[in-house]
Amino acid sequence: VNLTGILVRNPERERPEWVPRNLLTTDAEAVLRDAEVVIELMGGTGRALELVDYALGEGIPVITANKAMLAEAWDDLRPYAEDGMLYYEAAVMGGSPAVEVMAGSLRGNYPLELHGVLNGTTSYILSRMEAGHSFGEALAEAQKKGYAEADPLFDVAGIDAAHKLTVLARLVADPEFPWEEVRANTQGITHLKADEVMRAADAGTPIRLVASLYGEGGRWRAKVRPARVPKGHPLATPGVQNAILFRGDAVGEVVLTGPGAGGLATAGAVLADLFRLIEGYPGHSPVPAPVPAPAGPFLELEEV
Repeated sequence: VNLTGILVRNPERERPEWVPRNLLTTDAEAVLRDAEVVIELMGGTGRALELVDYALGEGIPVITANKAMLAEAWDDLRPYAEDGMLYYEAAVMGGSPAVEVMAGSLRGNYPLELHGVLNGTTSYILSRMEAGHSFGEALAEAQKKGYAEADPLFDVAGIDAAHKLTVLARLVADPEFPWEEVRANTQGITHLKADEVMRAADAGTPIRLVASLYGEGGRWRAKVRPARVPKGHPLATPGVQNAILFRGDAVGEVVLTGPGAGGLATAGAVLADLFRLIEGYPGHSPVPAPVPAPAGPFLELEEV
């Protein structure tokens, strides 16, 4: 693998010694002109989407961790995902193989429900609030440790988790699952007070931000809500740990756990996708057609 260029906003910014400074550039056209694969880690749906659209249109496969782009610009990206040109393991659960498992290993199952703690930052904040810290103190710690997004509102308002749930819903339930529906049914953790979080933990039901996909009224539903989770349940995650609980007709319950915040975990997933591409495997395609929604029952947690 030959690294041909690193597109940055400011080449003069201080970086680790191992970063090849001679490859830093602000010239996007030059980077794309020489590339046989593009790794996009800019985030957002603006300039990042423009460059990804251009690369894919030129037949260049793209590896990305950009869940916002995948969730909100799916109409542009879906044809390329269906053609195997889009790799996005790093978009959900950092270095844990959630996307590959949902897109591959579990696709032979009829999905009955999926629930996840998909944002490590909010889990970290809630864990610190359980110990008596205020929301502001816990958020500042998360930012200092590099867990929070550039705009922490995406984390604490539940938007990051909603982006990830949308990605998973398209892998499991419906290739056209609408971002707008998930966003409209999302609530974050900014309204929670430390004493409320402490009381819930003391009662054996710690609060976590839970993303859920389930059937109700003959259709798939999706929501992101803070909820009380029984202590010892797979979704009662510590620190920055993420977890997904998938229930299928054939396999029963499958639980995936792993770190959901931090640069190294994400970088590991990006490299895994690069190896996947080099070995000749296609990217991650959505479920081919809508799956009928199950009648239930499904896991119900007390929302707060």
